[in-house]
Amino acid sequence: MSYQTIGNSIEAAAIGVILPTYREEDNIGKLIDDIENLHLNSHLLVIDDSSPDGTAQTVMEKQKKYPNITLYSRPKKSGLGTAITDGFKIFLAAKQPPQYIFTMDADYSHNPKDIPQLLSSMTQNECGIVIGSRYVKAGKITGWPLSRKIVSKIANLVAKVSLGLKPKDCTSGFRCYSTVFLREAIGNLHSHTYEIQIETVRQAAMRRFNVKETPIVFVNRKKGKSKLTWTEVKSYLSYTLKATLYS
Repeated sequence: MSYQTIGNSIEAAAIGVILPTYREEDNIGKLIDDIENLHLNSHLLVIDDSSPDGTAQTVMEKQKKYPNITLYSRPKKSGLGTAITDGFKIFLAAKQPPQYIFTMDADYSHNPKDIPQLLSSMTQNECGIVIGSRYVKAGKITGWPLSRKIVSKIANLVAKVSLGLKPKDCTSGFRCYSTVFLREAIGNLHSHTYEIQIETVRQAAMRRFNVKETPIVFVNRKKGKSKLTWTEVKSYLSYTLKATLYS
């Protein structure tokens, strides 16, 4: 698969950061600044699904300041799962892929200042995945209504019971992946939406890669609109059911 990207090619960065975006004009510029201000040896990959606002234009403006940003503009809104998988493939196709690849929301639900914490856990434990967890000790959620918390808890319970997954927060999207794990798993990642979070944890378990959790505080987005829809919920349930039947 070939990719039409805008910006400098991916050089030898220690970490890659995948930022899927759709209508994130209000957040993406500041988020990029905050990640850059961590002064990590990183490369940022923004995957934008042809946002009708100025998301892509904001990213291109930031490229003038920071040489370590690549923009991949997809022709239509194609789902979080495919955005993340495309991001993995782009990084893995680089001449010198990063050793670790992060995924995180672009709406400030995930605090970029927690990136070093996840990275430290990864390097200390030699994991396949480190999850920024809302459900381990010191982790929490702020700003969610009770209904959303219930949905999240049920989704995690379904994953744990039906698929035998061990993490307490299987659905968190704030993660650090080892490139070693992704090279083994990439051919088996087929999710279109939010079920990518379950699929990657399941692939790690099947391949005997350790999955660790480190606490984060998840903050409900303050700008823009949540992208979780009933379609995503159905996709998650469908994936879990199929995985249970064929495991």
